[in-house]
Amino acid sequence: MAAAPSCLSILAARCTAVCAALVLAACSTTPTAPPIERLPGAPQSQAPALPATENGNEVALYALSLIDTGYRFGGKNPSAGLDCSGMVSYIFGQAANYRISGSAADIARQGRQIDPSQLRAGDLVFFNTMNRPFSHVGIYLGDGRFVHAPSTNGKVHITRMDNPYFSRRFEMARTYFN
Repeated sequence: MAAAPSCLSILAARCTAVCAALVLAACSTTPTAPPIERLPGAPQSQAPALPATENGNEVALYALSLIDTGYRFGGKNPSAGLDCSGMVSYIFGQAANYRISGSAADIARQGRQIDPSQLRAGDLVFFNTMNRPFSHVGIYLGDGRFVHAPSTNGKVHITRMDNPYFSRRFEMARTYFN
């Protein structure tokens, strides 16, 4: 009888699948949306993207490994399901050994606020999605995209910062890395 796959092998398989999908999508000849030119509130500049820190890269890669994890209000681990703040807390603890806790609004009071034009992989982006400041949080990946756990589709997924729904609700960017 075959042994059940370990969490590490499942995580590795998910990460490999996500990376393969991203590589294939990048090689596609189908036109894609242009890269984001300007985030909400950011100055109009054509400055090159800032390089991510090592911890920021680890956070972003770990976030990708949780794509399609189920949503659960108050969820703090992938096996039970994640909400947005639980996802951020879990990923930062696992990938960067940072302890972050609380609601999205609590997390918004931690870290260091940055200009949206200075976003790097692993930074946090905050939105007002419930007529309440800082009611949603995601992890910035780069290239105008972020990973988050919204309740609307029930799974962790990637969304663009210039998505009409989120661009109108963007509030702030914060970093935990130098």
